[in-house]
Amino acid sequence: MAEVKRKILLAEDDLSLGELLKNYLELNDFEVQWHKNGIEAFKAFNKFHFDICLLDVMMPEMNGLQVAEEIKQLKPSVPLLFITAKSLKEDILQGYKTGADDYIVKPFDSELLIFKINAVLKRTSPAGLMYGNVNEFNLGKYSFNSHTQTLKGPGGLRQLSPKESEVLKLLCQYKNNLLSRDLALKHIWGMDDYFSGRSMDVYITRIRKYLKEDPSLEIINIHGKGFRLNTEVVKLA
Repeated sequence: MAEVKRKILLAEDDLSLGELLKNYLELNDFEVQWHKNGIEAFKAFNKFHFDICLLDVMMPEMNGLQVAEEIKQLKPSVPLLFITAKSLKEDILQGYKTGADDYIVKPFDSELLIFKINAVLKRTSPAGLMYGNVNEFNLGKYSFNSHTQTLKGPGGLRQLSPKESEVLKLLCQYKNNLLSRDLALKHIWGMDDYFSGRSMDVYITRIRKYLKEDPSLEIINIHGKGFRLNTEVVKLA
């Protein structure tokens, strides 16, 4: 199966640089959607899924900082990288305060841009978690193998569906920590629309039922943020 390309939203009003960046990123196996002003870029962000956004700061109609603020309000976990001619400390700090994961100043080396993009994606994707490619997890009275998609526990061996297995693996990777709803939807469903969200809620409910025989395990819903698989639940008498 061909590897799925990571999707980049590129907002750059300089036509020569925009075309050059788009072509170079595509040569490096990214899928790029290029827009020439902030309003067009934000409309595209509302319509499509992107793994990372590359935003020029100085753009007509809606600058990169304004686009970043709107993006972060909708999807706080989406990584952002600013591309700009502004190199003053104050400008860079403003970019980070807006939610940037990194900052690159024009003119820049194309290889450095690719390095920065890959570094940000590695930090912000489930593939960069401390468990790496581990497929076996121990959860109280249960053992879970995400490769075989099996959950073994008090009730015997249960065969999980692919989606059930993906959801449970993410919960295990974020065990006792917040699993962002946006991150889970983007990673498993590729989008975070209403119907994908409802679908994920159904799978969370199923997994709760599968783990119910162990009172030390609990999946809690953190309103507006995501889920947490607690593995050390204390029940008060």
